[in-house]
Amino acid sequence: MFKALRRAIPAIATTILLAPALLQAQESATPVAVSVTTAEAAPTRSVGPVTGLPMPRYVSLKTSRGRARRGPSDTHRVDWIFTHRDLPLRVTGEFEHWRRVEDAEGEGGWVHYSLLSGVRTVLVTQDMVAMRSNPMPDASEVARLETGVVARIMHCDPIWCQLSVEGVRGWVDRTALWGLDPGETLD
Repeated sequence: MFKALRRAIPAIATTILLAPALLQAQESATPVAVSVTTAEAAPTRSVGPVTGLPMPRYVSLKTSRGRARRGPSDTHRVDWIFTHRDLPLRVTGEFEHWRRVEDAEGEGGWVHYSLLSGVRTVLVTQDMVAMRSNPMPDASEVARLETGVVARIMHCDPIWCQLSVEGVRGWVDRTALWGLDPGETLD
């Protein structure tokens, strides 16, 4: 008990000695506005237990074939096979080298992390969406995108995303896309 007290005494003495200096510094300093957020005001986002990255988050399929399994190991049965390279997927769970993912329709399972990429892509969810030359509704059309087209994200603001599809670049209204959180911006 005395050893613990002896360790605490220098820390207490240092705090006591520093207190007048801190008070003096506070008096001479100009006031600064401080904002305090509560847990209710700012929703906390969970992080993955393995990677420490936000959960859920979006990734893309690195290969043209990815098996989604019922559980996080090679011994679990394959429930789903993703067959489109760069398909956006939502990561909803982590266990060792496995990630629980789902597609735009909610289908998925556990995929080995080596099959996933951090490159952000989106899936077009509306038919014949106009890809425009600028992020404005009256800008000229560069192309029209069918439902199911996968595009690479170049930039996203709250309303528009600049995409690249087979070498063609343009802006698309983000309401026609899956693979982004609401209000998410990307540079």
